[in-house]
Amino acid sequence: MVDRLRSAAEQLEAPVCPDCHVEMKWFRSELLSDEPTPVIAHLFVCPHCKRASQANTVFRRGQTTPDRLSAPRFISSAA
Repeated sequence: MVDRLRSAAEQLEAPVCPDCHVEMKWFRSELLSDEPTPVIAHLFVCPHCKRASQANTVFRRGQTTPDRLSAPRFISSAA
């Protein structure tokens, strides 16, 4: 889970404060939900007016194919 937080924070751009027009500073990230899709909330604070802002990162689960699809049903034996 920590890897998800790090990768999400690295890919995120800090919002701009609507009052001061200054880039907000990252404050913290927290996991909002893990099932059915992971959602991480990133909280930012303006260094001048202390206004808070939130940006969410939603992870989409990708289709992963297993290494083996299935085991053979019948084992043929050499007679």
